[in-house]
Amino acid sequence: MPVKNQYSELLKMSSPCEKLIRRDIARTYPEHEFFKGQDSLGQEVLFNVMKAYSLVDREVGYCQGSAFIVGLLLMQMPEEEAFCVFVRLMQEYRLRELFKPSMAELGLCIYQFEYMLQEQLPDLNTHFRSQSFHTSMYASSWFLTLFLTTFPLPVATRVFDIFMYEGLEIVFRVGLALLQVNQAELMQLDMEGMSQYFQRVIPHQFDSCPDKLVLKAYQVKYNPKKMKRLEKEYAAMKSKEMEEQIEIKRLRTENRLLKQRIETLEKESAALADRLIQGQVTRAQEAEENYVIKRELAVVRQQCSSAAEDLQKAQSTIRQLQEQQENPRLTEDFVSHLETELEQSKLRETETLGALREMQDKVLDMEKRNSSLPDENNVAQLQEELKALKVREGQAVASTRELKLQLQELSDTWQAHLARGGRWKESPRKVVLGELQDELMSVRLREAQALAEGRELRQRVVELETQDHIHRNLLNRVEAERAALQEKLQYLAAQNKGLQTQLSESRRKQAEAECKSKEEVMAVRLREADSMAAVAEMRQRIAELEIQREEGRIQGQLNHSDSSQYIRELKDQIEELKAEVRLLKGPPPFEDPLAFDGLSLARHLDEDSLPSSDEELLGVGVGAALQDALYPLSPRDARFFHHLERPAKDSEGSSDSDPDELAAPYSQGLDN
Repeated sequence: MPVKNQYSELLKMSSPCEKLIRRDIARTYPEHEFFKGQDSLGQEVLFNVMKAYSLVDREVGYCQGSAFIVGLLLMQMPEEEAFCVFVRLMQEYRLRELFKPSMAELGLCIYQFEYMLQEQLPDLNTHFRSQSFHTSMYASSWFLTLFLTTFPLPVATRVFDIFMYEGLEIVFRVGLALLQVNQAELMQLDMEGMSQYFQRVIPHQFDSCPDKLVLKAYQVKYNPKKMKRLEKEYAAMKSKEMEEQIEIKRLRTENRLLKQRIETLEKESAALADRLIQGQVTRAQEAEENYVIKRELAVVRQQCSSAAEDLQKAQSTIRQLQEQQENPRLTEDFVSHLETELEQSKLRETETLGALREMQDKVLDMEKRNSSLPDENNVAQLQEELKALKVREGQAVASTRELKLQLQELSDTWQAHLARGGRWKESPRKVVLGELQDELMSVRLREAQALAEGRELRQRVVELETQDHIHRNLLNRVEAERAALQEKLQYLAAQNKGLQTQLSESRRKQAEAECKSKEEVMAVRLREADSMAAVAEMRQRIAELEIQREEGRIQGQLNHSDSSQYIRELKDQIEELKAEVRLLKGPPPFEDPLAFDGLSLARHLDEDSLPSSDEELLGVGVGAALQDALYPLSPRDARFFHHLERPAKDSEGSSDSDPDELAAPYSQGLDN
């Protein structure tokens, strides 16, 4: 369905860009009579055309700047025709790529314009760079609005007419011409001054003479081949930037994951360090407590050994007393010795009771501290130690039982002795001696009881030593776990470092492989180009050889022909051809200077026949180009004039060449 027939249907539809279009319409040609005033006819038809195009091309939609182009079209034609022309401009004049949301074509145009500026105005380009005055700051509107927002309407319309004939080339030419004209003034301004100069001075320089601007524009050097090469370079650069962005994004993701892993490892390391420090502190405290307990245990053992010695002495004394009881003869020395020993026994009893109370207090303190220590749950690993401890505990219990039996025997003996005490009432000395003996026996009994309590304390000390041994084993296991965790941490750190090294090596190898593949692709392309050039040269050489062969064949026919009639016919044809040659070599149809630019006429020719640059174009006669365009030759005539020009070059334009040589290729064409 034609676009013009769709227009009325598109106006009935709603567009998502209507608000943006309404907002920008009031700023489009605000001083022009056709668009002045809110809800005017010009604004309404401009809104309709922009809305219709946003529905036709939903990828582009609406872009600022396109309204100025549509507004200029509406000044010249009805809205339906303006819509059709705008659609055609967008599709065939690269405007659609300019107005896409990515604006990739605008970046390409800016890149090409910067190259032309650097090549033709290097001093001004250096000044712009030193002032950070980027090309996009002043040239973006030139490409987006085609100078419609820069120049007054008469000048902008003139540029737009040339744009519709030649395309975006005129934008490059006019932009560079403006910079050439104002180079001296711009070199003396800073960035703010240049911005003001572009807004206020440059737009009104050519109000009175637009032809001067066009003349300056066509004096600018513009090479289409270089522009094509720049387009390829820009595409390659953008592709490389896209690959770099993808690589940077991937590296950032890997970096983020590595940072998270490092944070996790740091947290684990900090936790292990805390546990290690806490274990060291706990171990130091327990070591100090164990040292105190060992000192107290040594004191208790010493006291127990002294109590055992006292018990043995008491037992020997009891045996002596028993023997002396059987011997009624007692001396005063023996009595005094008993008194002295009684006093010493009282002192030892007092010391023993004090030591016993101290040991009881220490045992209670040790029990409290022991209760605060963590319990050992892993009993299976300590079975052998517990068996040994149980054996020692059984021995201690047996020893305690023996001591109790001995105490019971001593108590029974003492009671029996007291029961026989009535026989010693004969003299006061015997009475005193009996009392001393009774008191001594009481002291011996108390010593025996103290010894029993000492053994009980020794049993308690054994239990405390057992618990201390358990705690030491627990500390050893904690230390072993800490060492294992530390080794694991070091292993993980080394593994992480190795992975990072492998990652760097992989990236380097990947980069080398990519560079190598690109070099191979470029080498293949160069070989293909060389092959194509060689093939073209061979084809040209084959064509020349075929032409020479045909010339030789026809020359041989002419030399060996005996028919005079055939020769006369050929001579008549040669005369006719010479007359036609003289007619064709007469004055060209257009000898006067052309009133229009030869570059515009060249647009009618085939693009493959155009020169590649302005310098080559100047070497080609405008009249010859026009003659070729107006009077195209047939293939037969083209071959004839090709051979006609070769002897003319050799004889410097002489027209008196041999008729046979002139007629040879043409007669071949007649035969064909």
